[in-house]
Amino acid sequence: MSASAPGSVQPQGAQAGAQPTGHAASATATVESDLFEIRRKIHPRAVSGLLARWRVAMVVLTQLAFYGTAWLQWNDRQAVLFDLAARKFYVFGFVFWPQDFIFLTGLLVVSALSLFLFTAVAGRLWCGYACPQTVYTELFMWIERRVEGDRAARMRLDAAPLDARKLRIKATKHLLWLALAAWTGFTFVGYFTPIRELGQSLLVLGLGPWESFWMVFYGFATWGNAGFMREQVCKYMCPYARFQSVMFDSDTLVVTYDARRGEPRGSRARTRDPRALGLGDCVDCGICVQVCPTGIDIRHGLQYECIGCGACVDGCNQVMAKLGYPKGLIRYSTENAIAGRYRDADILRHLARPRTLLYAGLLALVSAAVIGGLLLRTPLKVHVSRDRANLVRELDDGRLENVYRVQIINAREQERRYVISAHGIAGVEVLLDEPQPVRLPPAGARTLPVEVRVPAQSVRPGSTPLVLRVEAADDPTVSLERTTVFTAR
Repeated sequence: MSASAPGSVQPQGAQAGAQPTGHAASATATVESDLFEIRRKIHPRAVSGLLARWRVAMVVLTQLAFYGTAWLQWNDRQAVLFDLAARKFYVFGFVFWPQDFIFLTGLLVVSALSLFLFTAVAGRLWCGYACPQTVYTELFMWIERRVEGDRAARMRLDAAPLDARKLRIKATKHLLWLALAAWTGFTFVGYFTPIRELGQSLLVLGLGPWESFWMVFYGFATWGNAGFMREQVCKYMCPYARFQSVMFDSDTLVVTYDARRGEPRGSRARTRDPRALGLGDCVDCGICVQVCPTGIDIRHGLQYECIGCGACVDGCNQVMAKLGYPKGLIRYSTENAIAGRYRDADILRHLARPRTLLYAGLLALVSAAVIGGLLLRTPLKVHVSRDRANLVRELDDGRLENVYRVQIINAREQERRYVISAHGIAGVEVLLDEPQPVRLPPAGARTLPVEVRVPAQSVRPGSTPLVLRVEAADDPTVSLERTTVFTAR
């Protein structure tokens, strides 16, 4: 007895091993084709134009920020460094600790609201111009074009049998890809291990296991995603492609094809009037498809695979200019503008609508809260816990003593001295193992045992509220109080 192939569909009533015929065979073939579609390699054609220059500018800007920021110095340290071992996160003049998790939460909320706002206003601009997948794919394709040639040359090379020339060209390309990927992995790890120390360790082959692992992992991921998977990441792996439609509406700016002007499409001589031939402006040259990095045909309407890069806009405009037709057959527009509900000149006026105003208002509110919190935060953190090994001890003079563990974090990058005091109970006295004020190094932390003594008559049996205060010796405005309890028998 023969078994059907996994994922195949047999017509109802067909016997095992029987081959469907006629329409049934056609339907089965269609279903199997949909389920087992093999990726068709895309060879994007190079394109020039205004939007292409914007993409190049964004590639340069983002990579200058990524590769360059890791080497910047601030206060004799790396300007941006996420020191996981010491649990300190340096961002220029700010030092963050795990207790500052609220600021990371705020940053994530700001990022999400920004994405919602930009998507509601102008579609997938992030994907087309600033997403790391798009940026590194552009870099890898630039190397590919330099080594292998234009689109036609690359297609011929891929179709040619493997010989010495093809092996040399392909090897050169992959060596350059691997060099860029390795430098990217090195830079990424350099944000978690000081990059200058990392470079010295790399030169003497003294990298630690974690640095080596993440450098290889991130470099390999860059090489695989930008060199091989490319549009597959955007189409199948990125969740944004799937839920973007919920943020679109009829007034969202997206890359659109003006079917009313372009149809019916067809080729014609440059000197012929398309209206006399009953044709639209689209000459069906296929340039819009050839330049698309995801290989879609924008003339079929907006598709989730479209990343909004505008390459088809530049390609179509070049063809229109050569034919002497008006540009903008493919352009950034809105569904309502294309349908003729208002003019293109009125598009900007329709950007301010309830959805975008709500996103913009929430974004401004959360951003203000995060910035205000950063500017107003006290450069001091204090955590108090009771020593449970000795809940209460009676001294020879009749006083009672509790011991606390006080953690002090100096969130500034200057040395500071702090005084620990207590109030809330009459006659309370604070003693430390060292004289006050207590010294803390720049961006340093210390946990101190603190003895608190009170007269027995000042507290009742059980727990009595007590306030411990930590204050900078040179600046009384830098202080924090923590409420705890004093335990008596």
